[in-house]
Amino acid sequence: MINKTFGGLLEDIAGQYPDNEALVYVDRGLRYTYKQFNEVVNAAAKGFMKMGIKKGDHVAIWATNYPEWVVTMFATAKIGAVLVTVNTNYKIFEAEYVLKQSDSSTLILIEGFKDSKYVEIINKLCPNLSSCKPGELVSEKLPKLKNVISIQNSHDGMFNWSDIMSIGSDISDEELFAIGKTLDPHDVINIQYTSGTTGFPKGVMLTHYNIVNNGYNIGECLKFTEKDRLCIPVPFFHCFGLVLAIMVCITHGSTMVPLEHFNALETLEVIQKEKCTAVHGVPTMFIFMLEHPDFDKYDLSSLRAGIMAGSPCPIKTMREVVDKMNMRHITSVYGQTESSPGLTQTRVDDPLEVRVSTVGRELPETEIKIIDPETGKIVPNNVSGELCARGYALMKGYYNMPEATELAIDKDGWLHTGDLATRNEEGYYHISGRIKDMIIRGGENIYPKEIEELFYTNPKVKDVQVVGVPSKKLGEEIMAYIILRDGTDMTEEEAKSYVMENMARHKVPKYVEFITELPMTASGKIQKFKLRDMAIEKLKLQEDANIETA
Repeated sequence: MINKTFGGLLEDIAGQYPDNEALVYVDRGLRYTYKQFNEVVNAAAKGFMKMGIKKGDHVAIWATNYPEWVVTMFATAKIGAVLVTVNTNYKIFEAEYVLKQSDSSTLILIEGFKDSKYVEIINKLCPNLSSCKPGELVSEKLPKLKNVISIQNSHDGMFNWSDIMSIGSDISDEELFAIGKTLDPHDVINIQYTSGTTGFPKGVMLTHYNIVNNGYNIGECLKFTEKDRLCIPVPFFHCFGLVLAIMVCITHGSTMVPLEHFNALETLEVIQKEKCTAVHGVPTMFIFMLEHPDFDKYDLSSLRAGIMAGSPCPIKTMREVVDKMNMRHITSVYGQTESSPGLTQTRVDDPLEVRVSTVGRELPETEIKIIDPETGKIVPNNVSGELCARGYALMKGYYNMPEATELAIDKDGWLHTGDLATRNEEGYYHISGRIKDMIIRGGENIYPKEIEELFYTNPKVKDVQVVGVPSKKLGEEIMAYIILRDGTDMTEEEAKSYVMENMARHKVPKYVEFITELPMTASGKIQKFKLRDMAIEKLKLQEDANIETA
């Protein structure tokens, strides 16, 4: 295990691989070696010190994958400030909640992303911002917030990023390093908010030790070295980007090649141009790349590895990634934000069948057990139960939510993931769904993932999600939301027959809806509760769901 802070780790790697490329942005022509990246981080850290940011202060960042995001991640860590990562899709209600709940004293932002205008939002939340001197904000709604830093344009009441990079020039290296000596690897350094697929976001507190070691262990399973070049289209604000991408690279001296946000064509272009050896993504990203009409025009022969994670990985898509993208060492990682995030991973030398059908074995220094959710007793191999985990990767808790923390981690230190899983005789785990996702129809337990995997074998089906909808008679019925491939068509009866022909009758969906897109979080997780709500509304099942109609 690595007993170092972010800053200590970066100093070591910059000393070991000074001339290796650390950070490359193709569209910007930006290329930092590890030596240069460390120098830029130090300059930003000194700028933060000059602003008055101290050890323990909370600094929120609301931006897509800008270079300044990675710099901020290490600059705040070098002075012991806690980085609060803000979902790039948030709008005013969510932003107010997170900035207030996290007690953030500083906010770093870009202009906005898609239809979310960050600068407009912060001015609505803090109407007097534009009339304040930078660093002297007094806000009724966000009483802890004092500093706002704009990465892009200059705005009244805000610092500009260029100011930050210059104002600390009179602070010596010795002053910066003196702070580093007061830091402990077990200090909380990051607060990430859970994606909200099952309720109100909670701030997960992670330490240097959590993140550094999880990144290192995951990189080891990928057999990463200083020669690897990782294309990063997944968002930094999520554990996938922050740990499985940034920290995997930093711990191995590898090169980060991020995209500001995912675009299938741009990702293919970057992989080819930079000869990336790996690319990470949620299943949907890989599906979009494989389905792109220009896919065959790109040379992906440099690829060998990567991670598909974030949501259940369709077996068919995993096979296509191996066959068509040359990613013979593709792995899957299972975990959640509360475990920083990796708990299990397939290894590059596992047989392909194992890598496409399981989420692998425990990562080092990680204990896992599968229990009966009702009794708490450990279940035998091949019997489904709740996956619980214990070890170095577990969060310190939810920020300012002690009761929620106690519900998540029991008195013996086990994290209850809420995910259903089985373990086979060889010690490999298979995730069969979430406890709340499990459909109970007339007393029969039905796992949506099993039906989804069947639909993925149909050549007409591009993507599918199966949810339970309320039924007075049977408790729940099955509904399938299907996205068809371009140029194909399918009837409701055809979809039902496909399941009827291949699975037990009680697994046949009662309802089928053909749609063009699925509701997702910014990190690529399907929001099944929204699909269920859509079904209740469309099928007029409010009475079955005990919802009063207006």
